[in-house]
Amino acid sequence: MEDEELTESLLVAQQPVSIRIIKNGVGSNDIGASQSGVTGVLLLSAFVTACSAFAGGFVVGYSAPAESGIIADLGLSTSEYSVFSSIMTIGGMIGAVISGKLADIIGRKYTMWILDIFYIMGWLAIYFAKGAWLLDLGRLSLGFGFGLTCYVAPTYLSEITPKNLRGGFTSVTMAMIPFSLTVAYLIGSVVNWRALALIGAIPCLLLHFGLFFIPESPRWLAKIGREKEFEAALQRLRGKNVNTSEEAADIKDYTENIQQISEDKILHLFQQKYAYQLIVGIGLMVLQQFGGLNGFAFYMDEIFELAGVPSIIGFIVVSIPEIPAIALGSIFIEKFGRRTLLMISATGECLGCVLTGLSFLLQSLNWWTEATPTLVLSGILVFKASYSLGVGAIPWIIISEIFPINVKGSAGSICNLVNWFCSWLVSYTFNFLVEWSSAGTFFLYASMSGLGVLFTAKLIPETRWRTLEEIQASLAHNLQ
Repeated sequence: MEDEELTESLLVAQQPVSIRIIKNGVGSNDIGASQSGVTGVLLLSAFVTACSAFAGGFVVGYSAPAESGIIADLGLSTSEYSVFSSIMTIGGMIGAVISGKLADIIGRKYTMWILDIFYIMGWLAIYFAKGAWLLDLGRLSLGFGFGLTCYVAPTYLSEITPKNLRGGFTSVTMAMIPFSLTVAYLIGSVVNWRALALIGAIPCLLLHFGLFFIPESPRWLAKIGREKEFEAALQRLRGKNVNTSEEAADIKDYTENIQQISEDKILHLFQQKYAYQLIVGIGLMVLQQFGGLNGFAFYMDEIFELAGVPSIIGFIVVSIPEIPAIALGSIFIEKFGRRTLLMISATGECLGCVLTGLSFLLQSLNWWTEATPTLVLSGILVFKASYSLGVGAIPWIIISEIFPINVKGSAGSICNLVNWFCSWLVSYTFNFLVEWSSAGTFFLYASMSGLGVLFTAKLIPETRWRTLEEIQASLAHNLQ
């Protein structure tokens, strides 16, 4: 009963914001004069956060090009290398479980310090490895760092950027994950595995030094009651000549009211008032992974080999559209909205999987076999471009936006863990599925992307042009 009364008081406190949202469909009010400003501090903060995402993608892309060299130099068996390749997922799951709570306790910025330490230790362990145990320890450390990154990078960016820039900034940052994965493939084709490990540490060093110069999340500072630091951080991000009083007042009012409802505990998420957000968050994580990304990412060599395409040519061709796709995604996300771009992106993934599956179907029937390499390259190209356009980043953006700050840590940990579990499931089952049917595997992934389009159309809320406080007040109002 008391909880319901507090929820009502929150809605009353946010009533002016909620009413404007309902009347106009999107948040049309301006929160202070600072809402559209791009400052040097904001750009630096986005760059530093992008370094953490780039470092994470490089971790995923490392194992495939390094495989032959590591096995030859260290004398590892195939099963030992499989342990090395997959142990990253265990580290990622551990990082995912504690990511939300850690970021809530010590802050977003200090969590990035910790993940960066694990990145650097992981790459150094791999570089100096003389046997399997240090190699595995390094990979586990890298996975742990990446698990933290998947939560804290989009959360930090969503909390520091103005509403009209939030989608574009976060989209580019999270798209660094699939982009750096491809970069790791390409560099790994021309350097040895130890040199590739040192190259993987470069974005980690940039992250390390950049963290000295960026502010903590103002919303986190407001949550823990450090008002002077909150106002100073917000002013740095918006510019010293910008009036931030209205934006600061809205953030403080909302944070104070929402924290009265409940503390951030896992069990509090399983209340009816959070059911919709939780379904959306978990559904987006399933959509992102069950589209088959890790099937393409971890087994690209095998796919090219089955299709008769030279690996290096294949990698170069399919990497060409990624940068244009990332750029278009960062522009279109605010122009057309999260939902529309996510549906377009998932539809493209579906088409890419259909083309890839069709090539293997024709190959198995011995029909039009000369077209198989072209179809495979076209399918992978369409899939990776579509993923970079939206599915790679938008789920993380929406998750960082829809949960109130009093449950954001727990909710983020759950969604992050689901993402890593689905990632492992796709990776683990890929070879079994291919043995069953190469064509059927990609048709299955296509059907999951198709279901993702329907899920997005029916359930995903549009969050563009709204502050985080407007989004959460609107969701709370609609669930009453």
